[in-house]
Amino acid sequence: MPRYVLAYHGGDKPKSPEEGAKNMAEWQAWLGSLGEAVINPGTPLSGTRTVSSDGVEPSSSTMSGFTVVEADSIDAAVEMAQSSPFLKTNGTIDVSEVMELPGSKDS
Repeated sequence: MPRYVLAYHGGDKPKSPEEGAKNMAEWQAWLGSLGEAVINPGTPLSGTRTVSSDGVEPSSSTMSGFTVVEADSIDAAVEMAQSSPFLKTNGTIDVSEVMELPGSKDS
């Protein structure tokens, strides 16, 4: 079954520990609703650096984390993303299909 990366961009930080706990509970409930489609439940990102042939510098990327899911199609993966509580925090989600290469670990 195809895999998709849900890449999280932006999103407001919780204003209080209580709001953070509420957000986490909503996140866990959402993940639970996806069931076995979840391959990687979520990995927050920080301290990003951009590496180029010119050197290394702090990144301007707004990507704050990602989740990996399995779905029948990109439309099904988009439906999963549309139900994410992350969208309530003013964030956005990019959905991309993982391209499996011959000889890769998962192929």
